[in-house]
Amino acid sequence: MFPSSPLLSHSVFFLLLCSCCGGSGAAQEPKTDELRVLLDLKAALGITDSTPGFASWRAGNPPCAFSGVGCDNGSVSAIDLWNTSVSGTLPFASICRLPSLSKLWMGANRLYGNVTADISRCANLEFLDLAGNSLSGAVPDLSPLQKLQVLNLSDNGFTGRFPWASLTRMPDLVSLSLGDNPFDTTLSFPDELMGLPKLQLLYLSNCSVHGRIPPAIGNLTELVNLELADNLLYGEIPPEITNLTNLWQLELYDNKLTGTLPVGLGKLRNLTFFDASGNMLEGNLSEIRHLDRLVSLQLFQNNFTGEVPPELGEFRELVNLSLYTNRLSGVLPPALGSWAEFDFIDVSTNSFTGAIPPDMCKKGTMTRLLMLENQFTGEIPATYATCTSLLRLRVNDNSLSGEVPAGIWSLPNLENIDLSFNQLSGAIDPSVGNAKALSQVSISNNRFSGELPREISGASSLVSIDAGYNQLSGNIPDTIRELKKLDTLFLQGNRLAGEIPEALGSCSSLTQVDLSGNALSGAIPPSLGKLSNLNSLNLSTNRLSGKIPETLCSLKLSSLDLSANQLTGVVPAELAIRAFRDSFAGNPGLCGYRAGFLRSCSGFPGRRASSDRLRTLLPCLFAGVAVAFAVVGYVLFGKKKRAGGEEGGRVVSKVDEWDMRSFRAVTFHEQEVIRAVRQENLIGRGGSGNVYRADLAGGKTVAVKHIWNCPDGGGNMGAGAAMLGRRRPGAGGRSREFEAEVTTLSAVRHVNVVKLLCSITSEDSSLLVYEYLPNGSLWDRLHTREGDKLGGIDWPARYEVALGAARGLEYLHHGCDRPVLHRDVKSSNILLDDSLRPRLADFGLAKVLQAAASSSYSSTHVFAGTHGYIAPEYAYTMRVSEKSDVYSFGVVLLELVTGRRPIEPDYGDNRDIVYWVYTKMTSSDGVMQLVDAAITHGEAKQEAVKVLRVAVLCTMRLPSLRPSMRAVVQLLEEVGRERLAAAAAAIDGKDLKVVDGGECERNKQDKLRAATP
Repeated sequence: MFPSSPLLSHSVFFLLLCSCCGGSGAAQEPKTDELRVLLDLKAALGITDSTPGFASWRAGNPPCAFSGVGCDNGSVSAIDLWNTSVSGTLPFASICRLPSLSKLWMGANRLYGNVTADISRCANLEFLDLAGNSLSGAVPDLSPLQKLQVLNLSDNGFTGRFPWASLTRMPDLVSLSLGDNPFDTTLSFPDELMGLPKLQLLYLSNCSVHGRIPPAIGNLTELVNLELADNLLYGEIPPEITNLTNLWQLELYDNKLTGTLPVGLGKLRNLTFFDASGNMLEGNLSEIRHLDRLVSLQLFQNNFTGEVPPELGEFRELVNLSLYTNRLSGVLPPALGSWAEFDFIDVSTNSFTGAIPPDMCKKGTMTRLLMLENQFTGEIPATYATCTSLLRLRVNDNSLSGEVPAGIWSLPNLENIDLSFNQLSGAIDPSVGNAKALSQVSISNNRFSGELPREISGASSLVSIDAGYNQLSGNIPDTIRELKKLDTLFLQGNRLAGEIPEALGSCSSLTQVDLSGNALSGAIPPSLGKLSNLNSLNLSTNRLSGKIPETLCSLKLSSLDLSANQLTGVVPAELAIRAFRDSFAGNPGLCGYRAGFLRSCSGFPGRRASSDRLRTLLPCLFAGVAVAFAVVGYVLFGKKKRAGGEEGGRVVSKVDEWDMRSFRAVTFHEQEVIRAVRQENLIGRGGSGNVYRADLAGGKTVAVKHIWNCPDGGGNMGAGAAMLGRRRPGAGGRSREFEAEVTTLSAVRHVNVVKLLCSITSEDSSLLVYEYLPNGSLWDRLHTREGDKLGGIDWPARYEVALGAARGLEYLHHGCDRPVLHRDVKSSNILLDDSLRPRLADFGLAKVLQAAASSSYSSTHVFAGTHGYIAPEYAYTMRVSEKSDVYSFGVVLLELVTGRRPIEPDYGDNRDIVYWVYTKMTSSDGVMQLVDAAITHGEAKQEAVKVLRVAVLCTMRLPSLRPSMRAVVQLLEEVGRERLAAAAAAIDGKDLKVVDGGECERNKQDKLRAATP
């Protein structure tokens, strides 16, 4: 979301305190008691004389000379240690012995433990900031703190019932931030808040507030920032909220609010950020028309109807607009987005008509144009042909017509273009070969004509081409062999002619091919048999002739359709056994042995013909018979052993209970995999289960992840123990949640994500079968002796690993139909192929585990993450988000740059690599000392420092300050182009020294925003 509430509240603190934290009234002698208090605080926070930034905290110095300490008339009045990475518990019994203490700033650190009742002795406190720590327990009574003006406890792990009644004793409270804490759910909206007339900032997002927003909220007329998002609020937005004419930010998203936008909302003329998405609001948007200072308007996933006010087109500061999944209609204002540096629009799944506004990329900053599933008409404006910032263009399922502007095909940063289900015409421009970032092209169900250009082979990132049901003609270009990442090729329902090129067999990543309904002729190329990943092949309704290649027998196809062609000869027996009844229909020249749905080959004359038939048939028959004998033998063997239950470290389960679901073409059977799950094949252990290497028939090797179905599924794994854990009796079979999650993961297609080949499940066990990568993990290369034997990993390879893994994680977050959270990003889950290219493994498994466990243990919670990589907020919220993955990825970047593990003894107790890096960066030696000694080249070291800066951004304590993975990819790509300094806030030792209570943190965020798409 937009401006971080904890950060914003701290900015308020800074404005209030700018005149009182810097100086000291050092005219008087230091007070011995105050010196002792500060030294007690130093000890409690583990500060030593060598701790960076705390050299002045020595017994020989007066308290007013301590860094971060402010004095008034020689007495300590302020302690500002905001964002200094201190760690420990706060000794309030000691701190509150400072009689003049009015300001205590301890936010954005690593504090833990409880806030004790001793805090009530700090009766003169006016400003209290403990935000962004790991404090826990209940908040004690704060009634004695009657002078408080600013109270910030947000982003911690406080539980229990907040002492709302304490607020009635704080008439001067200006800023109250309690959000992002798992407090007990309130019975109703806290009425005590209504008695705070001076309140300017109220941040209660994500802290279990339940009830209706009371009309009395309108009495808090000084409010500038009101954030009540992600709670349990229901009912209507009270009309009295329109009395808050000073409001700059209003965040109400992810509640259960109903009714319409209140009449008079237009009186909030200062409103800049408004987000009421994810509710059940209805009615029209007419009240928005006067909010002309809006920068961001987010009203998606509601039930709004009617038209967008035409005045919205004149909003000169609007940057982001999300109205998707409503019931809006009418036309969009033509000038929409043409005034400011517009970023994105998403108005999908409505009933909008008329033309696409032409000037939303006028400033050259637009990244996402998402207008799918509407009724837009007219042409795609030519202005978008020069929108080089565009990443995603999705206008499918509309009524657009005309030709696509030529420049759109070659936009350099475009990743996804979806124009399907329109009335677009013209040719695919040959310049598409220049679209190096393009991964998905969907133009089906249009009127595109001409040839599929040979130049498309230059779009080397292509994963999916869906151009079905158009009027394309000519040949399929043989240059298609260059598309090594191509997973899906749909060209059905066109006018393609000529032969299917042999070159198609070089597209080794293909899983789905549909060329049906064309005029293709000639023979089926035998090279298709090399497509070992192919799962679905449809060549029906063409003019193909000749024999069916025997090479197709080697494919593990779940769908095959060769019907309505002119094929002749004997259908290979293996295909006849596995194919559907209609797979070969409409080919009168085909015959088969013992296939009831094919004409018998027995009438074919001649000994030579019989010999030919045998040569064609025997290889496939032998393969089928061998498999049949293996299965029968296994069944008989299993029956004999079932009473004993195990042999050689594996469980023998009922064959007929196993269910194998293939997501890609596989050439093995489930029993081959099951037999390989043995102790001697164990290659890895983890919280999600054990991993086994399975060497299968034909020389293929896969990795098998066994998912525990019960809490102690992997607890005792002795040499003779069963490899496949069992559910609790009566727990039932596979859960729909588990199946749904696995289906989601199976749809992931990216070069930097490990391929999920199939799942094998039964009443007892769940196995996920992945491609096997022989080069181990990034952890192995960086941190083990085996990695040293392999030659370690030099900086260029480390950089490519960082960039590739970032792209894979970005795809999971932003490239799927819905975001897929990895939940356990770490160096051991980044596997390396033969060329040391990275593949993310175990993505989404925490949620799969939760789904598997939920079917048998309703109270089971599956821990997401690994110690050393877990984002700090997870410890008390037990909730993960994209920003949790970003934090974990930042730790991986730190490993790559420093060569160190996330947890090492010399970091200190309860310390990790993030703390260690921050500490080292603030020392006089600067950042170069952090670079792994194995990186010796000067330019490589400079690049490593730039990547380190990205890592620092990713590991910010507050989630809102971390970049998105899309921004991370952009920053890493810029490392090689010497532009990171302007985008990622040149972080070095000098920049991180605390000067003014957190200005450094704000500067980093401001610079990051400028670079974040």
